[in-house]
This record gives sequence, C-alpha cells and structure tokens, in this order.
Amino acid sequence: MKYVTDKFKNKGAYEDIKVFDKAHDKDPDPEKRTGCSFDDFITLKGKKNIGEGMDKIIARLADENTDLKGVIDIAHFNDEKKLGSGKEMVDKLTDLISIFQRPELDFSRNKAEGDDIIGDAYEYLMRKFATESGKSKGQFYTPAEVSRILANVVGISHCTDSSATVCDGACGTGGMLTVAQARLLTLAGRRGKNVSIHLFGQEVQPETYAICKADMLLKGDGEEAEHIFYGSTLSLDGNPSRQFDFMLSNPPYGKSWKTDADKMGGKSEILDTRFNAYLPGGEELKMIPRTSDGQLLFLLNNVSKMKTDTELGSRIIEVHNGSSLFTGDAGSGESNARRYMIERDLVEAIIALPDNMFYNTGIGTYIWVLSNKKEERRKGKIQLIDATNMKSSLRKNMGNKNCEFTPEIRKEIVRIFLDMEESDVSMIFDNSEFGYWNVTVERPLRLRVFPEREIPEDTFKKQSELDAVREAIAKIPAGTPLDDWDAFAKATKLKKTQLKKIRPFITETDPHAKEVEGESDPNLRDSENIPFNYDGGIDAFIEKEVKPYAPDAYVDESKTRIGYEISFTKYFYKPVQLRDMKDILASLEELERESDGVMDEIVEGLK
Repeated sequence: MKYVTDKFKNKGAYEDIKVFDKAHDKDPDPEKRTGCSFDDFITLKGKKNIGEGMDKIIARLADENTDLKGVIDIAHFNDEKKLGSGKEMVDKLTDLISIFQRPELDFSRNKAEGDDIIGDAYEYLMRKFATESGKSKGQFYTPAEVSRILANVVGISHCTDSSATVCDGACGTGGMLTVAQARLLTLAGRRGKNVSIHLFGQEVQPETYAICKADMLLKGDGEEAEHIFYGSTLSLDGNPSRQFDFMLSNPPYGKSWKTDADKMGGKSEILDTRFNAYLPGGEELKMIPRTSDGQLLFLLNNVSKMKTDTELGSRIIEVHNGSSLFTGDAGSGESNARRYMIERDLVEAIIALPDNMFYNTGIGTYIWVLSNKKEERRKGKIQLIDATNMKSSLRKNMGNKNCEFTPEIRKEIVRIFLDMEESDVSMIFDNSEFGYWNVTVERPLRLRVFPEREIPEDTFKKQSELDAVREAIAKIPAGTPLDDWDAFAKATKLKKTQLKKIRPFITETDPHAKEVEGESDPNLRDSENIPFNYDGGIDAFIEKEVKPYAPDAYVDESKTRIGYEISFTKYFYKPVQLRDMKDILASLEELERESDGVMDEIVEGLK
C-alpha cells in the first residue's frame, strides 16, 4: 500500500496497479468512496474505526486490481484477537501507520525491478520489533545477508542454459527467490547472455504468502506470481511433477508437522514417495521424522525434484538447525534421511553459521549444499566449513541477532567452498566417515537354581498342577547340577510352559553358572555405535573393544542397524588450554601476599 502510493504521488498513474486517494475515488456510491491509498490510512490514525477502515481501503484496492484479490486482502486489521480491542487496537494501528510515514521508508525513489521491496520492508519491521515479534515470525525469517550467501553458495554461477528455474518451498516473503534471480541475472549480464529466470515458491502462512505474491506483482513479474502457491509444501505440494535447476529454502525448524501428517493419513501410514525410498536390495527406507520437527521433509521434497537428465543436474541449498545433523538413532526417520542423501552422494558441503544470526532465535544454524551432478573432485566427499567465528558484531543488538556477514566475510566463505580448501575451518571427509553400525551386544543368560524356594500359590490356575510341579522338583535325581538351568529343566521332565512360570521364583543370575542355551541376559544387554571406517569393521571392534571386558559377548546380527550423523563438535571443537601448574601456584602466592596486606590494614583500623 505504501509502495504503490509513493509511486502514484511522484509519477502519476501506475502502469500495473490503480491507486487513488478518497478525493479521486469515482465509485458511483458515495458511501463506498474510501480511496485505496496509504494517504487514506493516514486519515484514520487515532480513530475508533481504524481497523475497519483499513480493511475497507484494502478491499477497495483489491476490487480495482483483480490480480491483488486473494493476495493483499488476506490480511485483516480489524482483528481483536491479534490486535486487541478499543484503545489498544487504535494505538497499535496508529503506531504501525506512523512507522511507514518515516523518511527511511519513502519508496518513491526505489526501483522494484530486481529488488525485494516489500520483503525488505518486512525485514525492517522484524528488526524494529525483534524483541516483541515472537518466535513464529523472527525465528524463520531469513536476513537478507544470509539470503545473499545462499544465492552465491548454491552455485548459480554454474548455470549455462538460456533459462533457469528457481524454487523455494518455504518462500516466506520471497526474499531468497528475489536475491537468487538478481544474482543469476548479474552473472548472465557479465557474460553477455540473456537468461530467462522462472521463479516458483510455496508458503503456508497467509500474510507472508500475500507479501511474496504482491511483491512480484509490483515488480511486474505477474507470470512469476502465478507460480507462488498457498498451502503446506508437505501435505499439499504445489509443484508435484516439476523439477528445478536450483532450490533454496529456510524451512521452519523445531516446528510440529502433525497437522500435515494427519492430512496425509497419519505418520505411520504416509506412503508419499518423497519421504520413502528403497535400498538396492529392495528394503524399504522410511524417512519420516518425529512429528515435532519436519525440517528434513523439506529437504527430501527438494531432493525429489532434482533434474537427472541435464548436464548440471540440480543444486539445493537449505538452512537448518543442528537437529538435521544428528537427531535420531540408527534406523530412525531422521537418520534414514541422512543415509539416503549421503549414500546417493548428494551432499557437497555443510556450513556452520554463527549463533545469533537470526532476529528471534540464538540457536546455531547450518547451510546444507546438495548436488546430484558433483564435480569429479567432490565425488564421494563432504566438505564441512566452520564459519561460526566468521562474523562482524553489530553496534546494537536486534533481538537475538547480534552479528552479521559483511560482504568481505561472505566472499571468504564462498571462496573456501569453491576452492574446496582444507584448513582449521574447512575439512573434507569421505562419505563413509559419517556412517556407523548400531549393534546390539548380548551376553549369555546364566542362572543358578534354588529348588527349595517356594513357588507362589497363584502361579497356576489349578492346585493340582502346582502340586505336580512341586513333586517333580522334589524328585530330581541327586547330583543334578544347580548351576545349569538346561540340565535342571531336563531332569524335572516338566513342560516348557510350566518351567517358564516357575523359573523367576527359583533362579537367580550367576556369572559363574553355565549358559542357558539360546537365551541372552537382558540386564547385560548393551549397544555400540561402530564407525564404518573402524579398521576391521564390526568383528574387529568386538574383539578389541568388548571381549577384553566380556569374553562371552556376541552380536545379535538381526538387530544391527545403519545410522548416519554429522558432528561439527567432533571435528572443530578446540579445548581450552589449561594453565601451567607453575603459573597457578604463582598466582596463588600473589593473592596470598595481597590478602596479608589487606588483613594488616583491617587490624590496624580496629586498634
């Protein structure tokens, strides 16, 4: 509203959007002459009906511009649940209008083409209200500087075709799409090429969806605006059959997707091929994560849209929190998702970003870079880049955000990635480095028998059966070993069902007793994560690491699972250097001398 009004005031009629104030409203019905400009918003400041009036002005703008119907009129300002009632609503909306009257938000000299005008305004509000805006907004909004590094790292410079498709399945206000488009056009211009860019996106939040679509309409990208879909990418994919050249996204993390799971038939019944795969041997690989966090599903959705019939294939870049790296045991949906991507050799690099890069969350975030047509030097390898300390502090915090990437820092990160440089902040590993076997280590069950112990009366339904069991135990041959359950059981000549019922009452585990054939001791059961790269594999690990402490241990192969996890701490953690003992003792002696002087002064003062 503010943007088109500024354009109208300075340049006359706007080419694509009709905007006029109340004085120029030509509606035949005088009662409906509300105007549809930001100037009309200003006239409502401080009035009791400000919310209702703003909704009417927006509706008038949508009526005059059919492309904006279902876009700009999604937002409602006369909403007491969100804005309060009475004076509270009046004050909030009056303050909001006042913010957009500030000189720094004068769009009259801005050029919309290639610029994320509305998205930038949205980011301005996120910065302004970072401490009050709440988790649902700031946590998931991508700062422009992060969007720019994504556009560079994703490898848009590799594009050699005359056209390219770019998709963001969690596009928010469309900031990353806009940055990617601008970057591709800039590179094409440097090479003297004309490139046609086609943008696609999907957004589940109605307000940000409206901002994204309206922004494209204002830039004259009407065709691209038609490619922005409203709804959940997970349960209602807007691009079910499309494939893309580049995919960028900052999906919501730590957010429940249970509603989506229910729409898809329930978590255990999801058969969507985006989230289920098959191993070469035909075994199904379910990649459904826990319903409390669905961020990996967005990555798998993009993987399903990678092109396989082009020279460059497709490239994906997404921002995730640490959960995607290590959450989930071997065989879980999260671990299986990592296994699927790594074993298919899709992961090129993962870049750790500094904490507190986002407005309303201080948690660490990571950039995933994927490609299905890797360069030869990257095949079978993953590059880890620790950029957590590559940051510039802000003079004033913006909510949780206390640092940023300067252009120089962005260039350095991109250089490290492109050069595939190895250093203290960049390490390169074979894919197998991140895989492991989760094995179940069993110990034999060893029982000592105490035939004299009483068997409870209610062990059997019939008294006669209990009497028969007691008699059988009493008649076992003399010399029957009591440290051998199998021999004892055979001597009683009782049925297996009877022996199963009485065993808990007449036995105890004994490490010196003989093994019970075919049974393991659940109390001694353990599990081990054995790295794929362990020399000699599972057998060697058991021999070297387990059997010296438990000679009778063995692996239950039926329970072995494969897992994948990526730990930056494992490779980049630098322990704090401890002080030398001589330095510590010297410091203590100095403190002792100082304290003696203080005590002397105190005592002297008391005399």
